Amino acid sequence: MERKKLALVHIIKKELNLSESEYRNILQQAAGVTSARELDNEKFRNLMRYFVRSKYYQVNPYGLTVRQKLYLDYLGKKLGWDKTHLDNFIRKYYHRESLDKLTKKEAIRAIESLKAIKKTEKLR
Repeated sequence: MERKKLALVHIIKKELNLSESEYRNILQQAAGVTSARELDNEKFRNLMRYFVRSKYYQVNPYGLTVRQKLYLDYLGKKLGWDKTHLDNFIRKYYHRESLDKLTKKEAIRAIESLKAIKKTEKLR
């Protein structure tokens, strides 16, 4: 496995403050290996998918994931919106204080809404 990928796995382990036994259990459960050095590209992707979908990468207790939040921020920027504009959109249509308060399902709907807005802006 590439050194950069191995380093990324170890950075995530440190960020999540995983004990050695938790870390080894996750490696076994997500990729079927006992050491990060045993990861090939496919097993590495499986491990990254596991982390992204796990509770470790939820932004709030409602299930919003880091990936959803980053994608919503990205779509807002593509539309030329600042954080205030995006939060006002969320407040108006999803009745939440801000992007960080969305549930996972609301985030899915918000992503589709922003993609539709972006698509209609391209047509103008």
